[in-house]
Amino acid sequence: MGLFKKKKYIHINPNREESQRNNQKKPHVPDDMWTKCPNCKQTLYNKELGSEKICQHCGYCFRITATERIELTCDTGTFEEWDAELETEDPIDFPDYREKIKKVQLKTGLKEAIVTGKCEIKGQRTVIGVMDTTFIMGSMGTVVGEKITRAFERAIQEKLPVILYTASGGARMQEGIFSLMQMAKVSAAVKRHSNAGLLYITVLTDPTTGGVTASFAMQGDIILAEPSALIGFAGRRVIEQTIRQELPDNFQKAEFLLEHGFVDQIVPRNELPASLGLLLRLHTEAEGGGERE
Repeated sequence: MGLFKKKKYIHINPNREESQRNNQKKPHVPDDMWTKCPNCKQTLYNKELGSEKICQHCGYCFRITATERIELTCDTGTFEEWDAELETEDPIDFPDYREKIKKVQLKTGLKEAIVTGKCEIKGQRTVIGVMDTTFIMGSMGTVVGEKITRAFERAIQEKLPVILYTASGGARMQEGIFSLMQMAKVSAAVKRHSNAGLLYITVLTDPTTGGVTASFAMQGDIILAEPSALIGFAGRRVIEQTIRQELPDNFQKAEFLLEHGFVDQIVPRNELPASLGLLLRLHTEAEGGGERE
């Protein structure tokens, strides 16, 4: 009967070695090598964007962090941060707000949606504030309003101009009326700074919307903007439904606002430090310490 017993065989895959060789040769393409420009829709190689992150085809300025902005704008080694210790509270006990803040802080390394301090730009001393959209879309809460207000108050004491880079989705809904109150609070600080005869420059970046646009973003003595930046108050769809009219394609773009007198000049990102340095030098030399009418 041994004739009918099933023999045990070792099964060998004839394509085994070839499949192993193919797996070893399979190319690995990282996910972060390419970026699509939201303005001109061109596909861009990330390394070609450089530290300034500008589209080579249309000049669109990609969103950057506050840290990157400070490194591009301020003279090396001159930035001194202010009020970094301020902590965000939960004034209306909004559900899961404290947990959300902690997660965003760990992810971004920031305490809040704005970094303020003192620096030099092309040798000119100034107070600077930079909003960061990676922190809850740069939304304006009580700490953001407090840091901007303190920056203006110290600028008055030290007789320095103020430059604010705005980038925000507007007021922070998780803080309710306390967020909206920051509009009036900061506006009052801007007025006191103006009465002291000091210069205030705003640089509108993508996006600048909501309560930030409705207050300190549009109160600068000089208002600059980056190319193709989205600037507005309410959303495009809300406005169209309200006025029952179709809006132009470039509505709420920096170029549209420049054409209609809301922006003084559009400045490419790589030219901003030189432009700001020139404006600071021209105005600081002419400013006195007296009250404006």
